[in-house]
Amino acid sequence: MTEKLFVGIGEIRLVIGEEKLSDLFKQVEEKVEWLASFGKSEKNGVTRQLYSKEWQSAQKAVEKQMEEIGLHTYYDDVGNLFGRLMGRQEKSSTILTGSHIDTVIDGGKYDGAYGVIAGLIAIEHLYKHYGLPQKNIEVVSLCEEEGSRFPMTYWGSGSITGIKSFEDIQDLKDAAGIPFVEAMQQAGFGQGKYSPPRRNDLDCFIELHIEQGEVLEREEKSIGIVSHIVGQRRYNITVIGESNHAGTTPMRWRKDAMYAATGLIQVLMERAKETSPDFVATVGQMYVEPNISNVIPRKVTFSVDIRHSDENVLFGFCDDVFKEFERIASRHDTHLNIHNWMNEKPVKMCEKLNKISESILEREQVPFKKMTSGAGHDSQVFGQFCPTSLLFVPSHKGISHSPYEFTKTQDLKQGIELLIKVLYELAY
Repeated sequence: MTEKLFVGIGEIRLVIGEEKLSDLFKQVEEKVEWLASFGKSEKNGVTRQLYSKEWQSAQKAVEKQMEEIGLHTYYDDVGNLFGRLMGRQEKSSTILTGSHIDTVIDGGKYDGAYGVIAGLIAIEHLYKHYGLPQKNIEVVSLCEEEGSRFPMTYWGSGSITGIKSFEDIQDLKDAAGIPFVEAMQQAGFGQGKYSPPRRNDLDCFIELHIEQGEVLEREEKSIGIVSHIVGQRRYNITVIGESNHAGTTPMRWRKDAMYAATGLIQVLMERAKETSPDFVATVGQMYVEPNISNVIPRKVTFSVDIRHSDENVLFGFCDDVFKEFERIASRHDTHLNIHNWMNEKPVKMCEKLNKISESILEREQVPFKKMTSGAGHDSQVFGQFCPTSLLFVPSHKGISHSPYEFTKTQDLKQGIELLIKVLYELAY
């Protein structure tokens, strides 16, 4: 870090210190509640699915907010919304910050939305106190991340980076049978009216997000600096046996798919615990046929979700466990089918960007933790495309995707103060 940077960070700290803390608290709180009002549910959660009326209203409201603080606003052809603070340098590259605006059904008010709000507050502060930056700074309200309406995740960031394309959505429909393309066009996008989403001018991407876990709160850390976003593999495991009468079939002659499946799950969980402290495995769904209390199950299908930051660990685990699965299924005289339907590789965040945050936090004596993210984020898409940093603030009890999702205002404010300083270092 140069001497000039230390001076700049000191100036930012001074300006923030001169502002009334109560005013900054109020601004964060008001904006969180303001954005949560678009799609507010009866349970006090938020339902704001891609291209819905609630989603459209929220994007338009964010657009208006961007314009009010002096940003140049524009959409791309999939519905990502950008607010640009123009840089002084000609043909300047762009520092991008923000997150997604869509939610799961009855989700929380902080997931995704906080990153958008933080970007708005940070850019407004920088513009007010320092004028135009050297490089462009943009805040993005990404159109979609969750995949809660259509079977497609990261549509917004994937379109910007070129990982997703219009070909990927041609056959997709939501639960009501509405085609993805039709919903997009009804919302005014996907018709060539706006610029193509693919970008080639991004210098880096900074995402500020709630942790959606309880590590930071338990360890009393104010900020999480993510080193890796874990890789994910998801499977459907099907065990096929033979249905028969529950009362007249001796145990030794049964081909019980449920009995075999429980053995597989037991081995899965035991091996996961032995593999690594950061390795996780989850069985979240199970379907039983014929699902009758007095009939031996003929077929059991269950999901497997495994995650870790090292792809070699994921590969080795799957190879060993599935060999054991085959042996167990054979002992029960059942057949096994293993279907891998998701295979997301781990993504490493940019060490240089992370070092900027570390230096600021160490200087300010703010407690932080270097950590991996067990949840997927837009940063894992951008991280394959440009230098990317993912920063966390604590989540109370780790609750997320729920109306009970909550982060203390002090923690929200701490994250925004860090974002201001990082953006200053990168753009000014």
